Amino acid sequence: MPSVMIRRDGSGKMTLYVAKRDLEEDIVSIEHDSAEQWGGEVRLADGSSYYLEPIAPPKLPVTLRARRMGGGED
Repeated sequence: MPSVMIRRDGSGKMTLYVAKRDLEEDIVSIEHDSAEQWGGEVRLADGSSYYLEPIAPPKLPVTLRARRMGGGED
């Protein structure tokens, strides 16, 4: 499971960065994004997805462990 960094830019857009793959992509959806829970399946603009264990909403930027779910480029 790689470590990923998630951050939000000034316009509110979130990106996910995977250092091992030198991949940075925009996040298009997050399964859980509420005041109580954040995480689950994260879909990226390239069609790939990662799974983040749901947690309380973090302060961004944050580095977490993620599991690759599939889709997108290999």
